[in-house]
Amino acid sequence: MAELATLARPYANAAFDLATEGRDQNRWSRTLAFLARVLAEPGVRDLVASPAADARKAHEILELVQSEFGEVTEPVRRFIQVLASNKRLALLGEVSEQFEALKAEAEKTLDIEVTSAVAMTGEEIERLSAALKARFARDIEVSTAVDGSLIGGAVIRAGDTVVDGSVRGKLDKLAESLART
Repeated sequence: MAELATLARPYANAAFDLATEGRDQNRWSRTLAFLARVLAEPGVRDLVASPAADARKAHEILELVQSEFGEVTEPVRRFIQVLASNKRLALLGEVSEQFEALKAEAEKTLDIEVTSAVAMTGEEIERLSAALKARFARDIEVSTAVDGSLIGGAVIRAGDTVVDGSVRGKLDKLAESLART
């Protein structure tokens, strides 16, 4: 996984630079996300991953799909051509993720995922958003999910930071501590 991230990083940085230069970050974001979804399809993924696959053929398939999607700009076409000629089309999923991280950093936004044992009220979400906004000094986008197996509390994921305040997490830590003694 780390190798994939390392390989994708220069491409993500280049895509972000091109998007920023063209003042077109949102379109690049949508396009890269769409291409990543296309490449996640088993048939396309197998074609791109096959060592015998012709990079030009994979590129043509992606261009065909993209032309239907209607989001291909000339810089995006050139970017896809570079990926295809370097046999790096399989990196598009990771490139898309890294692009989104760069975009969020530039926009000073942070996507927060809160998984709680029970559904949170609007007021609870607002209070949590305000606290996280102060903590991270960024605009916060909160998405919530419910997981009854947490028993109580919540797990908060903010970028690379994970705060496990769930009863399940505390029980797991206690069990781990008891197993060591």
